[in-house]
Amino acid sequence: MNSDIRVRFAPSPTGYLHVGGLRTALYNYLFARAQGGVFVLRIEDTDRTRLVEGAVENLLRTLSWAGLECDEGPAQGGPFGPYVQSERLELYAAHIQTLLADGKAYRCFCTTERLAELKKAQAAEKRPPMYDRRCRTIPVEEAERRAHEGEACTVRMKVPLLGEVVFTDEIRGEVRVSASVIDDQVLLKSDGYPTYHLANVVDDHLMRISHVIRGEEWLPSTPKHLLLYDFFGWTPPRFAHLPLLLNADRSKLSKRQGDVAVEDFRAKGYLRDALVNFVALLGWNTSDNREMFTLPELVAAFSLARVGKAGAVFDHDKLDWFNAQYLRALPADALAALCTPHLEAAGVDVGDRARTDAVLAAVLSHLTVPADVVEAARIFFEAMPLAEEGEAREALAAPGARVVLESFARLAGDVSPWTRDAVKECIKAVQKDAGVKGKELFMPIRAALTGRAHGPELPVIAELLGRDVCLERILAALR
Repeated sequence: MNSDIRVRFAPSPTGYLHVGGLRTALYNYLFARAQGGVFVLRIEDTDRTRLVEGAVENLLRTLSWAGLECDEGPAQGGPFGPYVQSERLELYAAHIQTLLADGKAYRCFCTTERLAELKKAQAAEKRPPMYDRRCRTIPVEEAERRAHEGEACTVRMKVPLLGEVVFTDEIRGEVRVSASVIDDQVLLKSDGYPTYHLANVVDDHLMRISHVIRGEEWLPSTPKHLLLYDFFGWTPPRFAHLPLLLNADRSKLSKRQGDVAVEDFRAKGYLRDALVNFVALLGWNTSDNREMFTLPELVAAFSLARVGKAGAVFDHDKLDWFNAQYLRALPADALAALCTPHLEAAGVDVGDRARTDAVLAAVLSHLTVPADVVEAARIFFEAMPLAEEGEAREALAAPGARVVLESFARLAGDVSPWTRDAVKECIKAVQKDAGVKGKELFMPIRAALTGRAHGPELPVIAELLGRDVCLERILAALR
């Protein structure tokens, strides 16, 4: 193991894991495994107002389900723990004292009401929302006295008024930011908890993180973080900011336009390998545009050099395609384990395992998620009403349809045994007998047997239904 390469996934436990969070975790995992490095999980729970009960446990389950096993973290432990930020408050307090003592930070006594009014005025004047540094000039002795007397305050970083922050992003290249647009960020809140910015930097340094791989939304915060590294005299990690995930309309992916939580996709029957494979390609690709990867294959192929800058569209149709491919690759017993509970819930008797497996094989190419089996297989387990679909009704009403069905009913009576090969021969005989072929031959039979215009191959349908049921449905269509 290359202990010099250390990356972390550091989510906040504010709900279910977003697919964007899954991608961040995945890219960190792939990078660590590809480099022989260490993958760390850290829980950033310092924003106490947004905590969701059970979110940490769900996060751990979801990462385990996705196959992203951590080397260090709350469950595994490790040499740089604890790995939950609310258990590291003394560390942050000590580092705040260092910044205050070095004149790199100051106490701010502005109330939330004043800050709200300031923000409102800036918005009205179309100025960027930044703290006006009113408390920056308070003498240190006065600020310490007021804080000691119990006056509520925060601690802000003292950003240089001149110059610029320059850094190289592994994905975006050189980034230059003028100090004049960097806010005096709050580092310690009035409740004694650090903000993300302080805790993130302190923990990344103390946990010896070598590469910070995170979403593009954190790019504007990076200059603040680099200033903190400089204030403390620390060498910063290398940064890589991943492209945004977008809806089809190029807006930022959000739950307002559909599912975004990994839990949502799991509940709908999306397979682990399909979702991970799909998410891996949201912003990264190989030079040969290969699409299908196992997790070990992703590890072998992954590099930050192939991650793009442009936003990646979350194409639900493409995810459906991936899931269908992985469903079709499942062994019969695994497919049955996923699909039969849905059939049982719909009241289907799945006691005949051989027939159930044969039905699943017949409809497999029509499934996107396991729950689709209920509708796809209904023709085999329920008495079918005649011609449910308009296209099927048209096929039964077409000239010559009656002749085809009468010929099939007559010739099928002599077919034994009733196998798909025998059915094929029977249909060939109907073609000769009725003098029709192609769509005019197959569509009336399919419509009579299934009530639909599309589905599994006709001989497969007929074999699974059995001759008696086939004849019963053909005769019903002729009435």
